[in-house]
Amino acid sequence: MQQPGRSVSRLPPLPESSDPALRELFDDTRRRGGHVLNLHLTLGHAPKMALARRATANAIRYDAVTPRLLRELAIVRTAQIVGSDYELNQHIPMALAAGLTRAQLDGVQDWRGNALFDERQRALLAYVEQVAGGGDVDDATFDAFARFFTPQEIVEITITVASYYGTGLVTKALRIEVETDGRHAAPG
Repeated sequence: MQQPGRSVSRLPPLPESSDPALRELFDDTRRRGGHVLNLHLTLGHAPKMALARRATANAIRYDAVTPRLLRELAIVRTAQIVGSDYELNQHIPMALAAGLTRAQLDGVQDWRGNALFDERQRALLAYVEQVAGGGDVDDATFDAFARFFTPQEIVEITITVASYYGTGLVTKALRIEVETDGRHAAPG
């Protein structure tokens, strides 16, 4: 677990637990090549909710047909919009591993003002901004987005944005500390 007496969020440290759901969550994380993160240690206070959240995260990471590069681009832009340094810390390395360039990542926030993104990526970013900006996507933005993505991909991207926006809110509300010790999420 974590070092006794050391909190990783504004909640008290997660006590050693014999909760089978929590053990399953942490074992699954390690099996997939990740580390138990401060997010897990915080959400572990509600093991069944942490497992339900994990099911969605795993579907996004392992079962989606939308290319990983595009999912990571959506996650990074969502994290920027919600202001989640925690999610950016975990997903920038994943975005680089998925094939986004450092220049693209540096230019995501101002994607309209540069030529680093192709038409499909630009349609995605416009859609992500409207979803994360309140969810009311105008017809022109949706139509441009739908030209490049299948209905399944549209649902996957929309759920990805909604999920990571929510996670960003959780990390901020509970002040979950960014890992500075090299721990990282399972690569996916």
